[in-house]
Amino acid sequence: MEKSWIKLELNKILDMCKEKCFTPMGRERVEQLLPVRDREKVKRRLQATSEGAELLRLYPQIPWGPVHDLRIALRQALGGGIWSPEELWQLASTLSSIHRIRAFFQQIERDKAYPLLHSLAQGLTPLADLEREIYRCIGPGGEVLDSASPRLASLRREIQRVQGEVKGRLESFLRSPEIQKYLQDNLYTLRHDRYVLPVKQEYRHKVPGLVHDQSASGATLFIEPLALVELNNELRRLAAAEAREIEAILEGLTRKVAQKGAIILKNLEILGELDFILAKARLSREMEGQEPFLNEEGRWRLLRARHPLLGKEAVPIDLTLGEDFHTLVITGPNTGGKTVTLKTVGLLTLMAQCGFHLPAASGTEIDPTAEVFADIGDEQSIEQSLSTFSSHMSHIVNIIQRATPKSLVLLDELGAGTDPAEGAALAMAILDHFTRLGARTIATTHYSELKAYAYTAPGVENAAMEFDSRTLRPTFRLLVGTPGESNAFIIASRLGLPPDIVEKAQEYMGEKEKRASLLIAGLAEDKRLSQREREEAERLKRETEKLQQQLLELKEEWQEKVKKEAEKFKREFRQLLQRARAQIREVLARVERALAEESLQNQRRALYAAQRELKELEVEMEGRLEAYRLPQGEKVLPPGRVKPGDRVRLRGWGQVGEVVSCGPGEKEAQVQVGYLKVSVPLGELELLEQGNGEGKGIYRGWHLEVAPKDIRPEIDLRGLTVEEACHRVEGYLDDALLSGFTQVYLIHGKGTGALRRALQEYLKAHPLVKDFRLGGPQEGGSGVTVVELKR
Repeated sequence: MEKSWIKLELNKILDMCKEKCFTPMGRERVEQLLPVRDREKVKRRLQATSEGAELLRLYPQIPWGPVHDLRIALRQALGGGIWSPEELWQLASTLSSIHRIRAFFQQIERDKAYPLLHSLAQGLTPLADLEREIYRCIGPGGEVLDSASPRLASLRREIQRVQGEVKGRLESFLRSPEIQKYLQDNLYTLRHDRYVLPVKQEYRHKVPGLVHDQSASGATLFIEPLALVELNNELRRLAAAEAREIEAILEGLTRKVAQKGAIILKNLEILGELDFILAKARLSREMEGQEPFLNEEGRWRLLRARHPLLGKEAVPIDLTLGEDFHTLVITGPNTGGKTVTLKTVGLLTLMAQCGFHLPAASGTEIDPTAEVFADIGDEQSIEQSLSTFSSHMSHIVNIIQRATPKSLVLLDELGAGTDPAEGAALAMAILDHFTRLGARTIATTHYSELKAYAYTAPGVENAAMEFDSRTLRPTFRLLVGTPGESNAFIIASRLGLPPDIVEKAQEYMGEKEKRASLLIAGLAEDKRLSQREREEAERLKRETEKLQQQLLELKEEWQEKVKKEAEKFKREFRQLLQRARAQIREVLARVERALAEESLQNQRRALYAAQRELKELEVEMEGRLEAYRLPQGEKVLPPGRVKPGDRVRLRGWGQVGEVVSCGPGEKEAQVQVGYLKVSVPLGELELLEQGNGEGKGIYRGWHLEVAPKDIRPEIDLRGLTVEEACHRVEGYLDDALLSGFTQVYLIHGKGTGALRRALQEYLKAHPLVKDFRLGGPQEGGSGVTVVELKR
């Protein structure tokens, strides 16, 4: 890593990021991360971090499972090695994590907000068959399961049987009074995978068998009774067969792993990249980072920028460079924050080049194509016998040799460590060089000569770290455009230095220095006032933006509420409309029955009764719909004498009809409404403008469908669902009856016949349907239902 990067503590940022990784591959990527100076590469890195931060905001619990770094083991498998059960289990758990991660990204793919992350996740290849095969054969403790093969299961059953027989015989020995007196302990044990009894040394010949071991004292011999030799031999044979079967199983699984080796390696690489991106996103959220704007014009604009290693308590700085000036000279007291400011600018630049978000306000801008050079800290080298000045100067010489117009140069305490006059002269000459070169430069200094230099040199600007002379403490705030104050006399006085000594010191200062000191003090005060005013303006701006956001949220909430109310109204209105249609059909049916009677008086009574009922229905619907009025859509002409042929609206009915007859002096008019002729008082009629209202009636501000003149004797229902078709047929039959049709055709097509059967079931219960049948050969056959309407 470059020396300047270490000086700026980039390595500490990488360590913080590494702690956020879940996988070894992700941590490896952080360790290999280096700044780049290609704007497009930086942009892609930042975009990936931004996608990760947004993803974590919406989905904090991404389903990461165990992920193991099996790359070395995979290379061994490809070379013919055999994996252990533990390695196979690690692979299976890693494959499970791959499956979950890919499923997670497929689930959120509809958001279309994470193109880079989606593209990465799409490259993951789940190996479900291999995963299931490993889980079938290997247990979570790394043991090979009986289910791995029928032969293994059979061998293990046989081993259990023989072990049971061996233990049974051993138990019989232990229970035998003849044998017990020869035993050191009343138990059996294992030696060299064979079951033995602990026999006292002196009774060696009393228990015939093979001696396999003895105790450290020699007092106990571990003897395998002759009666158990064959059984123990059988156990050894079965155990060897079991070991060979396990090895064959592991070898077979390893071959399957090797066949998928390239896919597994690719999956591990993708998981590492996803983990790496999300680790940067977690770090961004922790430090409240923002994606900066990028430029290639050598421009820096830091807004409320904080040093990331100082946390949220760090005093933010505002700084510009490369716009009105290319070189910034920062003065101020020790421990006032000059070095922190240098490091903040350099470290944030390197972080952006690595793809990290910056702990700064929105609108922060940097040039990622700049090469960062820094000379910071005590550079004294005992090994090379270099003084602080010599070491600093050696480093600056190296920077001068490598710097270009695309460089960002950061110089701490420039010219320090030697004679003040010579150091100041050298510092000005060095700053002249970098300014002429076109490099962006920030330097800190104590020299008063550099304050004056920054006032007169083109392209150079002063800045100061603010110092509170009342508390004798730095505020750590950067004031661009103002040199640092001379605080030595003030601090000395506040600390108790006798006034006569302070006055004498002031006398030793030249008149020129005094004027400069007073000028600087005045400028600093003006800067503080303007800074406070600017901060107040920023505060008011933030409050305004907050209020605007609250108003926007209230607007969205109101719009959502209106939308829900509109949906609720649609449902209620549809129900009211269905109820009204049913009641109208019932009234018309009673009118038809009355018209069928012989007595004209009965006909009139039935008609007037129907009119009263319709009037009551109008009043009820008016009350129900009072809260949902809409603007009327038809123009009503001024009242006047109607004449045959005029289009009128019946106020009491909310229907549109045509005047059939109305003689001079009559108080009523005969009006044709659909196939009905009714007598209506002239006061209940509204004359409509010719050409208006065809097919529409106004019901107290609501548009209700009535029979249009151009209604056809057939309706096409093909392509509709059963629910949609029945809804269409309901209104169509009402309109057809009002238009005078006695027979209509429902075109539903042949298809599977499901729509035809559903419609016919619906027609069986419809009050307006007299009969129905399938169409004849000339009428469309089974693709059409012919409906006969009641009259």
